[in-house]
Amino acid sequence: MSQNYKLKIAYDGTRYFGWEHQPGKETIQGKIETVLARMCGLDLVDRDFMEPDCPIQLIGAGRTDAGVHARAMIANVVLDTHMNCDEIRDYMNRYLPDDIAIQEVREASDRFHARYKAQGKTYQYTLFDGPVKPVFNRKYYTYLDTPIDTDRMIAAAKILEGEHDWKSFCGNSRMKKSTVRNVDRIEVRRSKGYIYVTVHGTGFLQNMVRIIVGTLIEVGYGRMNPEDMETILEKKDRKLAGPTAPAKGLCLLQVDY
Repeated sequence: MSQNYKLKIAYDGTRYFGWEHQPGKETIQGKIETVLARMCGLDLVDRDFMEPDCPIQLIGAGRTDAGVHARAMIANVVLDTHMNCDEIRDYMNRYLPDDIAIQEVREASDRFHARYKAQGKTYQYTLFDGPVKPVFNRKYYTYLDTPIDTDRMIAAAKILEGEHDWKSFCGNSRMKKSTVRNVDRIEVRRSKGYIYVTVHGTGFLQNMVRIIVGTLIEVGYGRMNPEDMETILEKKDRKLAGPTAPAKGLCLLQVDY
């Protein structure tokens, strides 16, 4: 009998082309789908996972970009298996690569949909501007070669908080749908050479958090002023915002339901 399951997933996105399944490319969704298909005794190839009637359809809460990490991505999938939740988790972790871990598997209602039911997401971007670069977590932060003024970044972040049209912070220039989003918290915190930019909102556009961080970096180095944030939002022009910060510093921390 088929059952809908809710999965909590952690992954290091360094070597992947993002979350979303893509034929011929290594993705988080693709790796997990392949293991699930094996677990259920299904012989599927890459293109089958893209078909609407594919018996394995893993639905993620969002689509992280290539190189982006997650501590708690939420996904759901309908499975026909005799295994209980712990057995499903253990099987998947046995066959998944070391940079993907299923932290939890729970039975979910038929109506649970990881993407449509999500109420908000928390991302964290990590920077480092200390004198000696940390070696062992170098894949998870972006290095700044000179100290940055976090007070300026905090002032700009406060202006950006709230519900706005974020078109200037969207990496997709052909976006047809509404670019209005509510970002209720942008926190900039310094600790022992690290700078953590934590962003919470109801939803995000393509590259949006990384563009926010890239813009805050420009402010921190005095190349933009905090007051410029109002103009950037108002003009709805991607060219006015800062560059897109590198993917490796970004991590999805939490999905709200």
